[in-house]
Amino acid sequence: MKLFIDFFPVLLFFLAYKLYDIYVATSVAIAAAIVQVSYSWWRYRKLQSMHLVTLAVLMVFGGLTIFLQDRTFIMWKPTIINWLFAVVFLGSQYIGEQNMIQRMMGHAITIPKLIWSRLNLIWVTFFIVAGTINLYIANSFFQTDHQLRTLTGLQQIDTDNCADHFTGHVLDLCTQAHLQENFWVNFKLFGMIGLTFIFAIGQALYLSRYIEEPATAEQTPPSE
Repeated sequence: MKLFIDFFPVLLFFLAYKLYDIYVATSVAIAAAIVQVSYSWWRYRKLQSMHLVTLAVLMVFGGLTIFLQDRTFIMWKPTIINWLFAVVFLGSQYIGEQNMIQRMMGHAITIPKLIWSRLNLIWVTFFIVAGTINLYIANSFFQTDHQLRTLTGLQQIDTDNCADHFTGHVLDLCTQAHLQENFWVNFKLFGMIGLTFIFAIGQALYLSRYIEEPATAEQTPPSE
């Protein structure tokens, strides 16, 4: 259930994109993020920092995407969010008595302090890698979009209806940009969820070696 709530805006973004376009999808994602934060407050009477940061960045970059009709802003958003989390988690390593991951998971498991420190740095690495992968995939679109703007002199390119506006080489570039955008949207849902699952499994395997078992009462010998 928690995983569904965490990926709720991304899922609705994906569905809206497939039905309409990236601008409608961005508006839907912003609305979904507001619902996500509101639900957390209604259900648990507290707001999760990750949800608030995601909403704030989404409103800024999503708002710029809609207002300027420029896809590049929303494509930068996952990278900005992941790198912001990396900075916050890294900073928590040196500020306060507990780092971020210990504050999040300390109530559920008991592990040595050194392992909390390592695990927090592992999360920092995950956020940096996830943000970098997103930027690497989005960069293909950025390059093609830049070529289109340079060739056409247009600041806004309608890649959803390339054949209605362009011919020849420009049409090929526009079609390529649309495919690259579609690939990024698919990665945003399936790729990010896949990376998260792989990371979660790896984290569980890593923690299983260090979780401190509570002291058990003297065991009763088995009956003969």
